[in-house]
Amino acid sequence: MRRTIRLLLAIILAVGAGGAARAADDVDLLLVLTADVSRSLDEGKFRLQRDGYAAAFSDRRVLNAAISGPNGRIAVAFIEWAGYEESHVVVDWTVIANAADGLRLSERLIEAPRPFYGRTSISTGIDAALASLARAPFKAERRTIDVSGDGTHNSGRDVLLARDEAVAQGVTINGLVILSETPLPRFPEHTHPPGGLANYYRENVIGGDGAFVMVAENFQSFGRAIINKLIAEIAAPAGKSGQLRFTSR
Repeated sequence: MRRTIRLLLAIILAVGAGGAARAADDVDLLLVLTADVSRSLDEGKFRLQRDGYAAAFSDRRVLNAAISGPNGRIAVAFIEWAGYEESHVVVDWTVIANAADGLRLSERLIEAPRPFYGRTSISTGIDAALASLARAPFKAERRTIDVSGDGTHNSGRDVLLARDEAVAQGVTINGLVILSETPLPRFPEHTHPPGGLANYYRENVIGGDGAFVMVAENFQSFGRAIINKLIAEIAAPAGKSGQLRFTSR
């Protein structure tokens, strides 16, 4: 009898330990931020974009959203991309559960050097994000890829194929479009395609449950736009696709 009781107790403890281990892996959202660092971004634009992401994870509103779910935390990875097969994991999977976590992520973003100056392969960014999600050490019901950029896809495999493959795996792709005041001299349609860049992202980049595009009117307004975008995709339930615009005013 004592042996039976000890055996049952061991089984209960083992099951409980397994449940605790699984719970420790659970987060409310797996979020991969992918940022365009192609040649259309000069150093000033690059810094505004990078600093905008860094500041966002020190923002109280973003942190409150990150801890608002059932598990009280999310996991974030940050990838920068440019041309075909030019992707770099700037910050690998990091849990955001409190202000200290957000500050550490911000510091790592600020300190990292710029990896590329190539063309614009949005499909490379999506593919890199999907691979990152596949090897994430955490579990979440919601998986989101966040694509920010200032131009159309012009390098690598078809962006629609990359988008559709991610969506077929249950991943949502949201977009943050950064508008340029003037077209590029040699390739004006890169930043100013027919119908506008936001419409291009809507038709070619975003997809999945509740996918949406947000628009930053310029790089100066990017910081405010990314804060609002992060709050929307971290905390808001899935809904209809939409578009919001943010200006520097």
